[in-house]
Amino acid sequence: MAGLKERYQQQVMPELTRRFRYRSVMQVPRLVKVVVNIGVGDALQNDKMLDSAVAELRAITGQQPVVTRAKKSIASFKLREGERIGVMVTLRGQRMYDFLERLFFLALPRVRDFRGVSADSFDGHGNFTLGLREQLVFPEVEYDSVQKVRGMEITVVTTAKADEESRELLRLLGMPFRAAS
Repeated sequence: MAGLKERYQQQVMPELTRRFRYRSVMQVPRLVKVVVNIGVGDALQNDKMLDSAVAELRAITGQQPVVTRAKKSIASFKLREGERIGVMVTLRGQRMYDFLERLFFLALPRVRDFRGVSADSFDGHGNFTLGLREQLVFPEVEYDSVQKVRGMEITVVTTAKADEESRELLRLLGMPFRAAS
């Protein structure tokens, strides 16, 4: 199977140009970056949880994660400004395409009772966010080494002006959207 980047250049770009009648190749929507975020609320009590989340995200993405900190204090969550509460990675270029290929064709089909991804998770500006309930769907994560099953958010940022263009871009790349019922 050809890589996702080659697929984009050879199949997706011509199809999008034909469908939306773009006059220039620069108008065709493309992927900008993919942001993978894991919130680790347990890190407030146990600092080791953050280390395991960093290791898992590094294994999944192949890139060193950045530790995120609380922007403001929230008393009801016993959270203070500046405390470490999550990890994130921003993928661009070839790593982004490799990650999306593994997500579309390896990880998502491994989700239990998977019927497709909701096509409603667009933000109105052509960006798509997907939530996963567990990190175990990625083959890079070893089941025995997982301390706690935790979810993650994957945001795909595109240059598309509208959600319809972005949805078509992701569908042509191989995102398994749920069939409209």
